[in-house]
Amino acid sequence: MPFVKIWIHLVWSTKNREYFLTKEVRQKVFVHIRENAKEKGIYIDFINGHIDHVHCLVSLGVDQNIAKIIQLIKGESSFWINKNNLCTGKFEWQEEYFAVSVSESMVDKVRDYIKNQENHHQLKTYAEEQEDFKRIYGFEKLG
Repeated sequence: MPFVKIWIHLVWSTKNREYFLTKEVRQKVFVHIRENAKEKGIYIDFINGHIDHVHCLVSLGVDQNIAKIIQLIKGESSFWINKNNLCTGKFEWQEEYFAVSVSESMVDKVRDYIKNQENHHQLKTYAEEQEDFKRIYGFEKLG
């Protein structure tokens, strides 16, 4: 039996960064994402976000890859949000996302960062956070 522990910090936003994820909607969506992920064998260590985006710390299983996990999480959750009329208008996730590896020694720091999204975004918008991610992790500008 293989032993695998690969931590990934995933970040994705609502389409066009629409402010669909009110505190009430977020709570419902995050509970649903956790439950759905568990059913699909996806281990979500921590999930949180803000009005227009989600942060998720996952540990990849031996036969999982980032693209498949993000597809399962985003695709099913947007369907569920629309089916349950949690937002006015059609809900969609932005196609793009960020995924960065996290070393075991940094897991607690990433958890804290994800946990404190509400406070963090009183100082910085998601667009500013996105630019920071691109700069810190060396991503080329998209588009």
